[in-house]
Parts: sequence; C-alpha cells; structure tokens
Amino acid sequence: MTRFPALLLLAAAVLSGAEPVRVTIEVDASKGRGALKPIWAFFGYDEPNYTYMADGQKLLGQLAAASPVPVYVRAHNLLTTGDGTPALKWGSTNAYTEDAGGQAVYDWTITDRIFDTYVQRGMKPLVEIGFMPEALSVKPQPYRHQWKPEDRYASIVGGWAYPPKDYGKWRELINKWVKHCVERYGEKEVASWWWEVWNEPDILYWQGTPEEYWKLYDYAADGLKQALPAARIGGPHSTGPGSAKAAGFLRAFLEHAVRGTNFATGKKGSPLDYVGFHAKGRPVVEEGHVRMGIREQLKSIEAGFEVVRSFPELKGIPIILGESDPEGCAACPQRTHPQNGYRNGTVYSSYTAASFARKWELAERMGVNLEGAVTWAFEFEGQPWFDGFRDLATNGVEKAVLNVFRMYGMMSGERVEAASTGAVGLEEMLREGVGARPDVGVLATKRGSSVWVMMWHYHDADVAGPAAEIEVRVKGVRNPVQVREWRVDRDHGNAYAVWREMGSPAQVSAGQRAELERRAGLRMARPAESISRKEGEEIHRQIQVSRQGVVLLEFN
Repeated sequence: MTRFPALLLLAAAVLSGAEPVRVTIEVDASKGRGALKPIWAFFGYDEPNYTYMADGQKLLGQLAAASPVPVYVRAHNLLTTGDGTPALKWGSTNAYTEDAGGQAVYDWTITDRIFDTYVQRGMKPLVEIGFMPEALSVKPQPYRHQWKPEDRYASIVGGWAYPPKDYGKWRELINKWVKHCVERYGEKEVASWWWEVWNEPDILYWQGTPEEYWKLYDYAADGLKQALPAARIGGPHSTGPGSAKAAGFLRAFLEHAVRGTNFATGKKGSPLDYVGFHAKGRPVVEEGHVRMGIREQLKSIEAGFEVVRSFPELKGIPIILGESDPEGCAACPQRTHPQNGYRNGTVYSSYTAASFARKWELAERMGVNLEGAVTWAFEFEGQPWFDGFRDLATNGVEKAVLNVFRMYGMMSGERVEAASTGAVGLEEMLREGVGARPDVGVLATKRGSSVWVMMWHYHDADVAGPAAEIEVRVKGVRNPVQVREWRVDRDHGNAYAVWREMGSPAQVSAGQRAELERRAGLRMARPAESISRKEGEEIHRQIQVSRQGVVLLEFN
C-alpha cells in the first residue's frame, strides 16, 4: 500500500489555504453493471475543409487511435457551394451546381476527400445533409457570410440557410450522393453510417418554417432510402430542449415523424432510425472568474430524454446528442467571449470527465438508449496558440481535454460498481450544479484481467481550491496486481501549462514545439508498481487529485 507523506499533504493544504477534501472511493469489480457504451466516440465541427489539412488529419488520427471502436464524425457545410476555402464557421464542397439550362451538375471531389479521410482511419461519418446549395436556394443572395468572432452571431445567415426552390431536385441530390457513396465505399460500409438533415432547424440555421423543415427532411430521407434502404437517418438535431421553445420543436418533429403525413410519399410517418438533439451548458464570468454551467447542460439532456420517452412508438430508439458541450460556439474565442476562458486548461478536461459520467447515469436512470454524444470541438487552422477556441488541439498540439478521451478509450468494457463519498449526486447536480462543494466522482470498468478506475475533482468555479485526498478501495481483483497511473492536471498532459511556462510565446520555436508535444500527451504519471497482498484481500491505495484534475488507475 502506498500513501502520500503527511508533510506533502500539509504543504498542499497550506498552499491552497484549506484542508484537503477527504474522500473514500469504493470499487467492486465483481459487480457488473453492463457494458459501458462508448458514447464519447463522436466528434464534430463547422469547417469540413479542415478535415484533410495537415493538423486536421493529425488530430483525426489521434482520435481514431484513442478509441477501441469506430469514431463517428459530424461536420456542417457538406453541401454548401464554394471553392473549398475554409473560414471560421464556414466550409464548402461545391457538390451541386446547375448548368445554363438549369440541369444538375454533381461534383463529389471534395466530399470524397472528406469521407476518404475518415474511412482511411477506420472512422465513420455522421453525415449532415446540408446546407442548401446556392443553385437550389429560394433566396441565394447574399450566399456566403464573412463572420468574425466580434460580429453578431446572426450575421452568419446567408442563402445557404433557406429552403430549396425544388424539393424534387433536393431529393435527387441526396439520392445521387448516397448512390455515389455506395459505389465508392460499399453498401455495408455506408449502411453503418448515421445520416441527418440540417443543423438546428429551430433557430437561425433554418430560414424556413417548421413545416418546411418537415418537408425538407421527408424528401431527403426518401431520396436516401431509395438509394440504400438500410441507410440510417434521424433528426431533427434541434437546439437544447431545456428551453420550452426547443422542446416544443423537438416534440412537433417527432409527432410528424411518427404520426404525420409524409410530404414526399403521402404515407404515414417519416423514416426515423434515431432521434438527435443538442445540449449545451452555460458558463458565465462571475467575480472575475469563469463559472461553468453543467446544470444547464444536464437539464437540457434530461428534458430531451423526457420528450422522446413521451412517444411509446419510440421506446428503445437510439438517441444521439448531436452537439454536447459546455456552451454553444466553438469558434468564439476567449478574447471576444471571456466566459470561454475554461477551454485551454484543465477545467475543460475535468468538466468532460464529470459530465460524461452523468450522461451515462441519466440515460440509465431514465431508461433511454443513448447511442452517442458529439463533442463539437476539433481544431482551427492557422489561429494563434491557445487562443481560447473550443478545440482539442492548437497548431497540431493536443490540449488537456483530448487526454480525457484517451482515458475513456482505455476504459472500454463492462461498467462495475463504484461509489465516492465526495461525489455530487445527480439530483443535486440537476438542481444546483457543482457549487456548494466539489464533485469528486468515480467511474470504473473491467475488461479481461484489468480494472480501470477514473476519478475527477471538478468544480463549476474556475478558482484555486484544496486537493482531494482519496482513499481508493478495490475489491474483486485477482493476484498478482500491477498498478499503473495516468493524470491530467496542472503538471500532467497539459500543454497549456507548459506553453505558459515558456512565457506564452506568440511564435513557437522548433525546440519549444517539440517540448510541447512531448508533454502534451497522456503518459504514465509514475512507473508501474506491483502490489503484494493476500488473495481476495481488498486493495487500498491513497491518491491525491488536484482541483480540476483527472486520474486514471489500472489494476491489472
């Protein structure tokens, strides 16, 4: 048994100005709770042309390598008209244009390049059918926005957000696209993808009526199913149902899909292989620091689950949180949106650990089939180092949050019983967030002879606080036992802290880049250690987890 020296704990308490938070975590590997579905293995971003750029390809490779299952990737602008030049909240593929006679011209060059990048890495698209090609839009001009982070968000709206002038041509576009994908990647591969129609059609992304969106969905789904009946499609990928308006939109769409008259076929209902909606938190700046809004995100998820549960016809249907993040705008950096100051360091990583654990718990409690939760974060090409975008890497160097996803990838297997005396209960978190006390939580899995225990020390407030001194007790691990430990905190897996140690350089030298990359990834925090004990005896281990830190232990 290894214990932190008393002097070390005393020093930590003095530095933080308070006694450490003392917690007991108990894990029983002999009590399984079913498979831990890898809902985290979903990612997305606005700018599809970043996909095949150098940093984009590197990051996609890292995400694929982190996951024991295929990672699904969702991107906006897959049908937007343009030359493929990316910008913030913009991308294009020029997939559909028309000749002088109004006849359709299809060009899959850029969409192929995007999907090839995924498929070559064993990843799969969550294909967002959108946005409207210029030649099909009922209001094509002005088409492209020139949005900057300091601009009003509503200025992103252009001709791409409007309904089609011809729904038959819209259906044919989707039909041709799917047939092309089947020819290129094979029927079995394309049948394993998820498809959707549009993004957040309940707000400014859709400049039509709700009924026009139902029609858009019906015609797209009809074109898709005619090309590949086994293809899986869902929606509406509306905004967080925590608001009454968004919940009403989601409910109305499901009513149409389940019981309404299909605009494209005249039959009852629409194809619906999964339900998709979004859920976001709401950070604010409070007394000079960021306070996260985990409560708002979880309440939104809960409300969406409740809407789906209200339809008996949808019992057991997969649910995908098409965007599931601490807040809403990935391309809004800290310099223009101070509430997004959590993104570079370990607040984002500890929030991710704590929130995903509650997504699993909420789905289990409500009896719904949560298939995935898309983290809407990728990378932004050519931006300043650590500029406060919601991304997983900056200039090719991964951020701390990416290491939590690596931890989740290591934890695949069966979930086992685990409890922490320092955890904030789900009901309390839904009611109050994490404010009165920190959330020192735990998630544990078993795979083969290994038991994995993830612990986090999260608080909504981005302020210094005392460390958590945790006694970990583990049952159900057979001899011999070797313990390995990984950390994401101020000193481990945290490139932002290293960059600040360097003086926050605007330009990074080759040597500095090498040092950032060396210290950015997830590496063992100490050499593996063998434990000697009697067979069947409970393992005790003392662990200290700093505020906003995440620790993963493997007992093998």
